[in-house]
Amino acid sequence: MLQAFTCRSVATATLLSTVLVWLVSCLQCGAAEDASGLEFFESKIRPVLAKHCYQCHSVGAKKAEGGLRLDSRDALQKGGDRGPAILLDKPEHSPLLVAISHSDSDLKMPPKKDRLPQDVINDFTKWIRMGAPDPREAAAAGTLSGPVDLETGRKFWSFRQPTSHDVPKTSDSLWARRKLDHFILAKLEAAQLKPSPDAEPATMLRRLHFDLVGLPPSPEANKNFLQRIQHAGIELAWAAEVDELLASPQFGERWGRHWLDVARFAESSGKEANMAYPYAWRYRDYVIDAVNADLPYNQFLTEQIAGDLLPASNDRERARLLIATGFLAIGPKNLDEAEPLQFVADVIDEQIDTVTRAVIANSVACARCHDHKFDPFSMQDYYALAGIFASTKTFFGTAITPTNRMAGDPLPLPIGAKQPVLHASCTPEHVAHLKKQLAALTQELEDRKAAAKKALENGEDTDKYYSITDALRIFWTSGGIEGQLEKVDDQGNALPLTMGVLDAKTITDAPLLERGDVKKLGKPVRRAFPRVMEFSDSISIGKGHSGRLELAQWLTHPENPLTARVMTNRVWRQLFGAGLVASVDNFGFSGERPSHPELLDDLAVKFVSDGWSVKKLVRELVLSRTYRQASTYEATAFRVDPDNRLLWRASKRRLAAEAIRDAMLVASGELQIARPLGSLVGKEIGDRPISLLGLDAKLPSDLDGSKHRSVYLPVLRDRLPDVLDLFDFAEPSLVTGDRETTNVPVQALFLMNSPFVLARAEGLASRLQREVREPADQPRQAFELCFGRSPTETELRLAREFLSPNSQPLDEATARQRRVAFCQALLAAAEFRNVD
Repeated sequence: MLQAFTCRSVATATLLSTVLVWLVSCLQCGAAEDASGLEFFESKIRPVLAKHCYQCHSVGAKKAEGGLRLDSRDALQKGGDRGPAILLDKPEHSPLLVAISHSDSDLKMPPKKDRLPQDVINDFTKWIRMGAPDPREAAAAGTLSGPVDLETGRKFWSFRQPTSHDVPKTSDSLWARRKLDHFILAKLEAAQLKPSPDAEPATMLRRLHFDLVGLPPSPEANKNFLQRIQHAGIELAWAAEVDELLASPQFGERWGRHWLDVARFAESSGKEANMAYPYAWRYRDYVIDAVNADLPYNQFLTEQIAGDLLPASNDRERARLLIATGFLAIGPKNLDEAEPLQFVADVIDEQIDTVTRAVIANSVACARCHDHKFDPFSMQDYYALAGIFASTKTFFGTAITPTNRMAGDPLPLPIGAKQPVLHASCTPEHVAHLKKQLAALTQELEDRKAAAKKALENGEDTDKYYSITDALRIFWTSGGIEGQLEKVDDQGNALPLTMGVLDAKTITDAPLLERGDVKKLGKPVRRAFPRVMEFSDSISIGKGHSGRLELAQWLTHPENPLTARVMTNRVWRQLFGAGLVASVDNFGFSGERPSHPELLDDLAVKFVSDGWSVKKLVRELVLSRTYRQASTYEATAFRVDPDNRLLWRASKRRLAAEAIRDAMLVASGELQIARPLGSLVGKEIGDRPISLLGLDAKLPSDLDGSKHRSVYLPVLRDRLPDVLDLFDFAEPSLVTGDRETTNVPVQALFLMNSPFVLARAEGLASRLQREVREPADQPRQAFELCFGRSPTETELRLAREFLSPNSQPLDEATARQRRVAFCQALLAAAEFRNVD
């Protein structure tokens, strides 16, 4: 009896332990989701409620229409005369969503106005599906509480300047290879854990190659690495391999893509009009080249924010610096916006949000309509930055069309830079014809306006002379002609153009907008920087300057506590699977706290002292013993640290979408390693709307079909290539330093049915037949190419039996079919798409 009870007690304890681990994991995950949900509410939902709803549905309204208030969480959930405003179990049927969608003729909000833009409706739908996270307390209804006060903010860990730390004492003096190893080991020992042993050499090499260049090592590279270990030892062999990969041009393609995620790179505007950006590829290539050149990170940031304001020794350098400012121009834009002031305000807001999230992992844009609810940023801080971007002209190069109300001039590059041009030239006669057409339309517009004015004075119907149809026809036609003329000079020669920014002709401070409403102007706010960070030598914006150069200097100031920390954490996340601060894009009060704060500070200080060199930082991390650990499961360590925040092993990681696709091309021997000229968007689409591209016969049906590296695939907002879309590519409208990793059935369907995967299986089968004469040896070579290892005896036997059942020769067609099926099975295997 006692023995049975003891066994049951042990089993119960084990079960409880497992449940507790799961519960803690869920709570941590829930905390991260809550933080992101509240951030989504602050940036996407609250501003719309404040602008369109509070006038009739808040404490401040004389009477809440329909008994409904929308200015607090409790009031929103309680609802009004029609019941709850949101239905979490049936989000699409929520009265709030029905009202703003105008799907019910008796319930339209805002009343007597056009329906809100579709992207706003999409945001509300997403928010309700998230569970309608809402930080507003009933007691604060109708009021805007102040932000975290500045003194409290300055004491918060991320707003204090990082300092270097002494090496912590540990009991194991032999394991560590770099200073960072001691910090990791000290935490492990404090938790009574030990690091995992080194991974097998082939596993380490595969991890290193994918992490540094995004491609698998070849069988020859594996062989050479093992020989180096035999001759020189693991330390020297490992360092030599690291240095070779850092010097490879493929390093910039891999690590440039990481920054493109953060920079929300895309080649179309997104939203309703979704016009193509035909010149965005220049910024993509700039980033790759800058990373390969190991451009110091502080200079890299300065060029992207204020490259046009930096000196240049020649036209080529001037062009490079102008292209760099594409960082500020490539964001999503609502080109269907009818109100020009609102469009400009939204562009400025998106630029503020991108710069602050990307560089300092804080969103000052949350203070557009009210003081920030979680972090020490006020509306004054927001509009101080807004003046900087209001004094900046953004060139994004989209001509007027019936689906695009907002034209954006392209930014011309110096002719002497000899930049490649993808659009066509024309004849001087055609230029003259276009100018004649434009002049005629301008004259027609003036004549019609004059006739309409005279008709109005005489009491006649003005529509006979100047109707809305006439206005739209002239607007669209003249806009299209102007777009064509911007692409060529007077002789019809195609001009090199890019996306970017310049200082505006008028330098101005931005007025503080009540609740972010462009029609409710307050007093101008002097251009400046968020006050929570103060340096020993103040940086002020000179008269007549937009302030972008000064902003770049403020962000990269040696005393700025965030910039180096944030970038160091971004690099760590890409190599270890999670940042030392897990919320890599949020270093604010609602973000995660660092797992190893002293280590993060020490690395950030070293990053700056090493000249802001990303390559040196990457080298420091991958040479560590921590990086080389095996990913083997260990039950005791898992119970203590299920999320591996203490780094007792290498985290299991799936390859990024681009690496999966590129590895398939490598395995089949078809990868075209040279950079292609330009982009499919620049060559085939031009500045046309993406929504109409399904009718364009020039476009390939499969956007994955190129054999170049995946970083060069077209990145169209709302229409990504399948492999990127299905395998968790970064949302190209958002700053993304930490991609999600999902495992869903549609990924398996892609691996089974995609024309791209089938073609790579065909290519691999052909390669095996071409390079391995003996059919019985082909499976061995296939495993080496796909997994970087030899097959086990069982795997080899099963493969041979499948390829040649009963050891009987097959007809060529059947043998080919089986080889292709075998190759596709390898490409679709979980081992193929995981780092180790």
